[in-house]
Amino acid sequence: MTQGQWRLRVSSDFSSSHQLRHYEGKCENMHGHNFTVEVDVVGESLDQRLGILMDFKALKRLLKEVTDELDHRHLNDLPDFAEQNPSSELLARFVFRRMKDLLAPYPVRLAEVMVSEKASSRAYYSEGSV
Repeated sequence: MTQGQWRLRVSSDFSSSHQLRHYEGKCENMHGHNFTVEVDVVGESLDQRLGILMDFKALKRLLKEVTDELDHRHLNDLPDFAEQNPSSELLARFVFRRMKDLLAPYPVRLAEVMVSEKASSRAYYSEGSV
């Protein structure tokens, strides 16, 4: 019998400005977004007493810790984006790597991070297969 897995997803928002160097268009100018971030974690076993994979409150708290680093900031000024553009793709990787470190003590694996500048434009980042 194949063992199933559970997937949890939480989301958070932050507002920031950025500019995309060498874009050769309006996005090269400083502009802002109300970004949305979603984080997916997976696991195969639930807490026997509670019947949960991970407390949603804890997962949301960890994500907020990461998005607070980005909220109301000019993203180009952050050390991680001093030389590379704070594109949605690279923001998704930034959040993924921060969350991966924060989730190390928990019995879940980080599956994917999504960052969107608006509802119609999303970037996803993951590492390896889940």
